Amino acid sequence: MTVQNVLGAHGRDAGGGAFRNSILLSWCLYDWANSAFPAVVSTFVFSVYFTQHVAQTAVSGSVQWSYAVTAAGLLIAVLSPFFGAIADQTGRRKTWLIVFTMICIVACSLLWFVRPIADHAAWALVLYAVAATAFGLAMVFYDSMLTSLAPTGYVGRLSGFGWALGYFGGLACLLIVLFALVDPKTALIEFDRSRGEHFRAATLFVALWYLVFAMPLFLSQVDGQQRSKPASESVRSGLRNLFTTIRSLPEQPVLARFLLAHLFATNGITTLILFGGVYAAGTFGFEISEILLFAITLYVLAGFGAAAFGWLDDKIGPKAVIMISLGAILVLTAGLVLAGSKLQFWIFGATLGVFIGPAQAASRSMMARLTPPPLAAEMFGLYSLAGKITVFAGPLMFGLLTNMMASQRAGFAVILLFLAIGLMILKRVQDPTRPDAG
Repeated sequence: MTVQNVLGAHGRDAGGGAFRNSILLSWCLYDWANSAFPAVVSTFVFSVYFTQHVAQTAVSGSVQWSYAVTAAGLLIAVLSPFFGAIADQTGRRKTWLIVFTMICIVACSLLWFVRPIADHAAWALVLYAVAATAFGLAMVFYDSMLTSLAPTGYVGRLSGFGWALGYFGGLACLLIVLFALVDPKTALIEFDRSRGEHFRAATLFVALWYLVFAMPLFLSQVDGQQRSKPASESVRSGLRNLFTTIRSLPEQPVLARFLLAHLFATNGITTLILFGGVYAAGTFGFEISEILLFAITLYVLAGFGAAAFGWLDDKIGPKAVIMISLGAILVLTAGLVLAGSKLQFWIFGATLGVFIGPAQAASRSMMARLTPPPLAAEMFGLYSLAGKITVFAGPLMFGLLTNMMASQRAGFAVILLFLAIGLMILKRVQDPTRPDAG
């Protein structure tokens, strides 16, 4: 599948033929690049290594990891609207994208030094929080590019294609990590496994992967015209516009409701993704190889789901796609909470992949449709703010309930609450592609 296949003749003719297609492809390829970090570091490899081998116990490790996720979420929530507003004033979205991407890559590389001893837990948590914060801030500028890149009528398709490519990128990276680094039968390098080198090497590989595949976007002319405002004036203008936009939200009920729905839904989905591997290991006794095999299945289904629903997004509207996806995720997560065996976890968990990608991709495309292009970074800063300002609540409640009940299953159940509230609020949001629909 190529960008031309996704966008058809419209994509080829809209604004410059092969040159425009190369920009679109470089934008989508960044999804392929950055997905290695959440897949390998945040969810399926390093987080499990931390809770199972670095922390004193799996339960205490889950709690500590949730606090690192919380800290990163709060930093992203506070910083993303300000950086987005400033980037809109300067026109330098790509510059900020490169800065935060490189911070994430460096911090990720330094995780190599985290050995399987409790004394290294604090070092691991700080480095992960820095990397995750930079990752989230980079996404503000990446997502905001969608408003100016996607041809009219193809926003859902381009967003879905990028998200699908991201899942397949995460899958490809996981496969390499599994067979080339983690599995002792197929590993290409002889590691000292007592020092966790096979897990730690995965962070170096992710950093290299991220850098190599992000480079096409770094070298592309995606930013367009930049403004020659002095830095101090750009900061003042950006912050002034940001506060004006926030104050005007009550006058924009569709946008305000959507951001509120996104706040709750993203909290649930983020907690589900971040602690899925930890939950599988701690509650169902999954070994790291089993977790990676499950992740591979999940990512295949998620990639195809995001791509297929991207077409549906442009046909029936993003709101309908989000509603369908969130409803399915709610039911399947309930199945995970009640699951009594590995087989049941596999059935419910793998099926989740079909709907997680579409929920995220359609939310991005809906925000793009609600956003004026000149304010893209600022509005996606608000989008990130809505997604992160309370994103600490899910991981924090997971950690607190897991600690209080001495059960990861109790902590995992909190996801249901966030999904249900997000779904109820979204029901009252008007779809921007269907003005007659409430």
